[in-house]
Parts: sequence; structure tokens; C-alpha cells
Amino acid sequence: MIIGKIEDGIVLDHIKAGRGMELYRILGLDNLDCQVALIKNADSGKMRRKDIIKIDRIIDIDLDAIGYVDPGITVNIIKGGELAKRTHIDLPEEITNVIHCKNPRCITTTEQELPHVFKLTDREKRVYRCIYCESKAK
Repeated sequence: MIIGKIEDGIVLDHIKAGRGMELYRILGLDNLDCQVALIKNADSGKMRRKDIIKIDRIIDIDLDAIGYVDPGITVNIIKGGELAKRTHIDLPEEITNVIHCKNPRCITTTEQELPHVFKLTDREKRVYRCIYCESKAK
């Protein structure tokens, strides 16, 4: 399979196999009017299998959402057909509106305009908790 070279855009690389669609949905890539390629289960020397997302335009993407879905992803910014910037993503300390609090008593269920904010409370176990009610994210 051949996916063309990107002149100006973004490549999300080293996505754990099977996580590409989740990331595609969370980032809202289906709403873009440019070319987006999702490559699932590509061969990888380090990971055995990985997913890759190629976006044929430079857009603002939520790096915190990427880090929450899969820390370890590499974000490559391509300009003029060349690699302009490479960023390795880690778990964010705080995420907003990526996941939603499921606690029916949380203020976010009655106050619709409140953002859903979660803080990282245990980096080793990847545990996030709602800042309003302390409920653990699932």
C-alpha cells in the first residue's frame, strides 16, 4: 500500500495498534475537508504493529488528547515536504473535554456549560480524576 508524500501537514506516528480510530474520533478528523489517511496495523520494528495518521494540512490539534489516548505518540510537523518539528507526547497533567464525568451527582451533569476537567492523580496507573467530584475516569 502506498500513501503519498505530504507537502504540508501532520503525521501522528507510533500509535499503539488499534488506537488510531479512537484518536481519529477524539480529534474530530472526520470534520476536516482535507485528506486524512489512517493506516492500521502497519509493521514496526520497535512495536511490531502500529497505527499512523497522516493529515494533509497543518491544523491545531489537542496534544493533551493525544497524550491521554496514547502517551508515546510522535507528532511530526511537515513543511515543504520536509520534517520541520518532531514532538514526543507524554501523559498530560490535566485534560479538558476529552472525557466526561459519569458521576450523576457531579456538578457537570447539571451545569452543562462547565468544562469536564480531569487531573492526573497516578501517573504509573494512568488514573485521572474529575476536579469537581474526584470521580475516577474510566
